[in-house]
Amino acid sequence: MVKAFIDGQAGTTGLQLKAKLEKHPLVEIIEIEEAKRKDTAERQKLMNEADVVFLCLPDAAAKEAVKLVTNPDTVVIDASTAHRTSEGWTYGFPELSEKHRAEISRSKKIANPGCHATGFISLVYPLIASGVMPASYPVTAHSITGYSGGGNKMIGEYESADRPDEYASPRQYGLSQLHKHLPEMKKITGLAAEPVFNPIVSDYYCGMAVSVPVHTALLDKKLSAEKIAELYKNHYKDSPFITVKELPESGFLSPMGLEGTNELNIYVGGNDERITLTAVFDNLGKGASSAAVQNMNIAMGFDEKTAL
Repeated sequence: MVKAFIDGQAGTTGLQLKAKLEKHPLVEIIEIEEAKRKDTAERQKLMNEADVVFLCLPDAAAKEAVKLVTNPDTVVIDASTAHRTSEGWTYGFPELSEKHRAEISRSKKIANPGCHATGFISLVYPLIASGVMPASYPVTAHSITGYSGGGNKMIGEYESADRPDEYASPRQYGLSQLHKHLPEMKKITGLAAEPVFNPIVSDYYCGMAVSVPVHTALLDKKLSAEKIAELYKNHYKDSPFITVKELPESGFLSPMGLEGTNELNIYVGGNDERITLTAVFDNLGKGASSAAVQNMNIAMGFDEKTAL
């Protein structure tokens, strides 16, 4: 039995994480009194009593919170963007390789991947690691997400009775090409430059589909859609959560269907010249809280599927 403390459990990710940990047979949650939620001394005391601390905070607050953890045995899992490309932190995506998994198992500082980044990296990392896609490839990515990805503020806006009419349609954002997930997309995949990224928020609660279009003529190894699907199947063959699926017969692919899970489905479509790669998953699950539980399981030496 391990003791877990969630710093920031009132937020969207924190609430989801708490619900999952309450069902975990090997975890006891240490909770802070509501009146002391912003009491730094009390937070520090509980953090250093815990075997694992989850940071579900804004970036600046997460950077400050890490300084409160002085117990060398406490594992910190940060769900914010603050440390995903920082030295001394392990990127928490175990399916990428045995090296990634081994580093998580012995790390005390684990950065949970971003939601958009999870889908993007699941698609691009195997192609670059296998020598199929050159690091110089001019990658573009499109990602559609439910409005829960924007946290409590955006959820409130979308569920407001007097919301603007345009909220009923998909809306592009991040048009400055400065989205906060771009640095990890570049670093973890090994790309030479950040991709052109087109995120879209739509009028449903959760679920995400990240797509990467590929021109095979620009690949170092010109593979068909079928061969790329085989590459993914081989790369993720030992993963209990990532599966390569056939495209739906309807010809339509929804970002929904995996809500509440830690699963991620990969779809490969197209022909010998142009291929579309798509990852579908729950932005609050594999894209946030479920991934954090998976990382904790590995770091604590549990079966990674426990409570997932």
